[in-house]
Amino acid sequence: MVKRFAFAVPGDLSTPTGGYAYDRRIIAELGALGWQIDIIDLGQGFPFPSETTRKMAHERLLAIPADRVVVIDGLALGVLPETARTLDRLVALVHHPLAVESGISKEQAETLRASEKAALSAARHVVVTSAATADQLSSHYAIPAERMTVVRPGSDPVPPAARRTDDTVRLLSVGAVVPRKGYDVLVAALATLVDLRWSLTIAGDCTRNPKAAAQLKADIERQGLGNRIAVAGAVSAQRLGELYAQADIFALASRFEGYGMAYAEAIAHGLPVIGTNAGAIPGTVTPDAGLLVAPDDASAFASALRRLIGNEDERRRFADAARKAAGQLPTWPDSAKLFARALEAVG
Repeated sequence: MVKRFAFAVPGDLSTPTGGYAYDRRIIAELGALGWQIDIIDLGQGFPFPSETTRKMAHERLLAIPADRVVVIDGLALGVLPETARTLDRLVALVHHPLAVESGISKEQAETLRASEKAALSAARHVVVTSAATADQLSSHYAIPAERMTVVRPGSDPVPPAARRTDDTVRLLSVGAVVPRKGYDVLVAALATLVDLRWSLTIAGDCTRNPKAAAQLKADIERQGLGNRIAVAGAVSAQRLGELYAQADIFALASRFEGYGMAYAEAIAHGLPVIGTNAGAIPGTVTPDAGLLVAPDDASAFASALRRLIGNEDERRRFADAARKAAGQLPTWPDSAKLFARALEAVG
């Protein structure tokens, strides 16, 4: 029997975000397991597509053979409830609910919440990337637990990096420059730590939200941190691996994460993490591997940064714990096998 399904994604699958990275890797691993995958491009602009894009997406999804399982990335599915109701073998993939995105109005959030709830109700099964997201969908979107499968992102083994001897502590942030990632909080926190020796590299797509990118640049200039903070933009996988290897601390002040792949990658690289306790992050970063504070609390974030930047022994202790925690992270082949079971249950 041929194992085949359609995977519908909003726009370019190579887009450099955690959600698209998850989609790409799951597709690759399922291919290695013998699945044939038809990639369907639903167009750009989600979750606020034009009417032309919405119509095109609807037509492309209806063109898929009726007996085929269809996986739709939640970034698009959440605003296509009418289309969802026409698909018999629909699997929703939810990275995080659309309504929790930062930088949208209350009215937009409410519209997205109602639309996504309607779309998810039409799905035969829902794959989520964390237990925290599963809890959200159960409590706020009325999705029964038996209709959900948690498929966490996988990780790859990473050899230990050589320890550096210079006295500048290198910080790394990874994530698209959008309001949800909290770069404004991070810069505000670092502005109070100019007495310490540190540098920061931000690796993340600056084109997804031009307003947030402009704000980040303005914040750095206003705080006089241009000689300490480098905004690298989107980087290649090879370059990102180099940045992880060169870093001493991973720091990201996210306002919400449905999983937080960058946090898991930092753990896999044996980096101590400074982050927030929003969304699924506490389920990824164990207490001995990182310091988590409330989102939008620049003062608390600064205190956590000072603690690790200023104490090499503390950094080493958290780094050792992160390296141990990395062994408990799922592998990508394991994640693909769980995803395949969800597909088989529907197909």
